[in-house]
Order: sequence, then structure tokens, then C-alpha cells
Amino acid sequence: MDQHNQNAGGGDERVNNGDYFVVKAKEQGVQVIGLTRGKDTRFHHTEKLDKGEVLIAQFTDHTSAVKIRGKAVVMTKHGRIDTEE
Repeated sequence: MDQHNQNAGGGDERVNNGDYFVVKAKEQGVQVIGLTRGKDTRFHHTEKLDKGEVLIAQFTDHTSAVKIRGKAVVMTKHGRIDTEE
């Protein structure tokens, strides 16, 4: 059974596994970059976070990976990752 996520435009976006993750910036200008699924992996979305800001995001049929630039804490169901380590 497919899960669905209601997006801001009012349409449904199919969710592949629906895992959420949290990124908390430990410095100004942390970049969170979404990468596409499919034959060719490409950048499709970038967010810039200031120190202390938190981004809660979800993997979807369109997003397969995320790249983090800068000092941040990333929290997933698999644990906590500190980009300084």
C-alpha cells in the first residue's frame, strides 16, 4: 500500500519509504541539498540554515539522498550524526 504526503500545492506526492530526518545547524550558512532518484542523480533542492535553525524533512519518491555542508547535527531513526566527527 502506497503512503501519500500532501504537499503545499494541494497535490499528492508519492512517498517511497517516508523516513524523516532532522538537521540542526551548529553554525551560520549550513546547506542541506536534496538529491534526486533515478538513472541520473542530480541536485533538486537546497536549503540554507542559520545557527540554531532546524529542518525536518522526509525522503520521497523524488528525493533519495541528502548532502549536508557545514557544521550540523543530523538525527534519523538510525541515530545521531555530528558533521564535525
